[in-house]
Amino acid sequence: MIITINGSAHELADGTTVAQAVRTLTTATTGVAVAVNDEVVTRGAWETTALSDRDRVEVLTAVQGG
Repeated sequence: MIITINGSAHELADGTTVAQAVRTLTTATTGVAVAVNDEVVTRGAWETTALSDRDRVEVLTAVQGG
Protein backbone atom coordinates (compact mmCIF):
# COMPACT_ATOMS: atom_id res chain seq x y z
CA MET A 1 0.00 0.00 0.00
CA ILE A 2 1.10 3.57 -0.59
CA ILE A 3 1.04 5.96 2.37
CA THR A 4 1.98 9.64 2.29
CA ILE A 5 4.21 10.47 5.25
CA ASN A 6 5.13 14.13 5.72
CA GLY A 7 4.36 14.78 2.06
CA SER A 8 6.40 11.89 0.61
CA ALA A 9 5.00 8.62 -0.73
CA HIS A 10 6.12 5.43 1.05
CA GLU A 11 5.29 1.86 0.14
CA LEU A 12 4.44 -0.08 3.29
CA ALA A 13 3.13 -3.56 3.95
CA ASP A 14 -0.60 -4.04 4.48
CA GLY A 15 -1.44 -3.82 8.17
CA THR A 16 1.43 -1.49 9.03
CA THR A 17 0.66 0.36 12.26
CA VAL A 18 1.23 4.00 13.10
CA ALA A 19 4.04 2.92 15.45
CA GLN A 20 5.82 1.03 12.66
CA ALA A 21 5.47 3.98 10.29
CA VAL A 22 6.89 6.37 12.89
CA ARG A 23 9.90 4.10 13.39
CA THR A 24 10.70 4.38 9.66
CA LEU A 25 11.23 8.13 10.14
CA THR A 26 12.67 8.70 13.59
CA THR A 27 14.25 6.96 16.54
CA ALA A 28 12.89 9.61 18.91
CA THR A 29 10.91 8.15 21.78
CA THR A 30 9.55 11.40 23.21
CA GLY A 31 8.32 14.65 21.74
CA VAL A 32 6.62 12.99 18.76
CA ALA A 33 3.05 13.64 17.61
CA VAL A 34 1.17 11.89 14.80
CA ALA A 35 -1.92 12.72 12.77
CA VAL A 36 -3.54 10.38 10.26
CA ASN A 37 -5.82 12.05 7.73
CA ASP A 38 -5.82 15.21 9.86
CA GLU A 39 -6.88 13.37 13.05
CA VAL A 40 -4.42 13.19 15.97
CA VAL A 41 -3.61 9.63 17.04
CA THR A 42 -2.83 9.35 20.75
CA ARG A 43 0.45 7.68 21.59
CA GLY A 44 -1.38 4.87 23.37
CA ALA A 45 -3.13 3.96 20.11
CA TRP A 46 -0.06 3.88 17.85
CA GLU A 47 0.52 0.13 18.21
CA THR A 48 -3.09 -0.77 17.42
CA THR A 49 -3.92 1.79 14.72
CA ALA A 50 -3.44 0.19 11.32
CA LEU A 51 -2.88 2.36 8.29
CA SER A 52 -4.80 1.99 5.03
CA ASP A 53 -3.83 2.55 1.44
CA ARG A 54 -3.61 6.28 0.59
CA ASP A 55 -3.64 7.44 4.23
CA ARG A 56 -1.91 10.76 4.89
CA VAL A 57 0.37 10.68 7.94
CA GLU A 58 2.06 13.67 9.53
CA VAL A 59 4.83 12.98 12.05
CA LEU A 60 6.02 15.96 14.06
CA THR A 61 8.96 16.01 16.44
CA ALA A 62 9.62 18.67 19.04
CA VAL A 63 13.03 20.32 18.94
CA GLN A 64 14.76 22.66 21.33
CA GLY A 65 15.84 26.00 20.07
CA GLY A 66 15.83 29.60 20.81
